[in-house]
Amino acid sequence: MKVSRRDFLKILGATTAGGLGGILGFNAKPALAMVRDLKISKAKVGKVVCTYCSVLCGLLIYSLTDGAKNVKGRVVHIEGNPDNAVNRGSLCPKGANLKDLLNSPHRITKPLYKAPGATEWKEISWEEAIEKWAKWIRDTRDRTFVEKNEAGKIVNRCESIFWLSGSQAENEVTYLWVKIARVLGLTNLEVVARI
Repeated sequence: MKVSRRDFLKILGATTAGGLGGILGFNAKPALAMVRDLKISKAKVGKVVCTYCSVLCGLLIYSLTDGAKNVKGRVVHIEGNPDNAVNRGSLCPKGANLKDLLNSPHRITKPLYKAPGATEWKEISWEEAIEKWAKWIRDTRDRTFVEKNEAGKIVNRCESIFWLSGSQAENEVTYLWVKIARVLGLTNLEVVARI
């Protein structure tokens, strides 16, 4: 029987390990039979839609928390949702790396406002942000609304506000966004998603 150097080292390692295990009382069977817990086994799973583009891939986001009332969960894993009809479980590199964005300490999660002439942004509540946004739209629309054009024809439009729907919005949200723009009389509107 011809034994190569590599085979000799394998046989030597196996016999040494077996011999030492028998002498010292080691039994590897329970260790080998034990099923390893996955890092997501105790995680809470949420089904969401990816926010990067207009494809709207489905995601499964796994988060862990210690269960305390005021503790925010930490995202430990993201994968494509196999039940989603759009991506069927696959993800692009941006969607696969969404975990880094969600766990980033630099991520902005509250509205910020910079007053005219101010040098710093200040944090405001969502209610205050919505009030400011609605007031700005109303003031601009009232100030610049055009009822009739130069020929005297009724046009009822506002050309001074640009209305943009992001590609992250679902079809239903974008539909409502465009309807609101039309009700306001806006003529400058765009939807980023053109699929």
